[in-house]
Amino acid sequence: MKIKTGDMVRVTTGKDKNKTGKVLQVFPLLEKVVIEGVNTSVKHLKARGKTPGQRVEYTAPIDASNVAVVGKEGSG
Repeated sequence: MKIKTGDMVRVTTGKDKNKTGKVLQVFPLLEKVVIEGVNTSVKHLKARGKTPGQRVEYTAPIDASNVAVVGKEGSG
């Protein structure tokens, strides 16, 4: 996999097409990457006891074949 943590990438397909962001995490065995601000989802947590219910926003992984490297980490 040519994508590394810290690289700047652009999404080539899907609902977030043409968005760019920094790679936060890479899963080489699954060939997926987590990109800052891309493919965000909301998870609803049910209230339990005294803890109120809430909505938690998180960044889900995207397939590495759907992104293109724009800039490498450390390049000027």
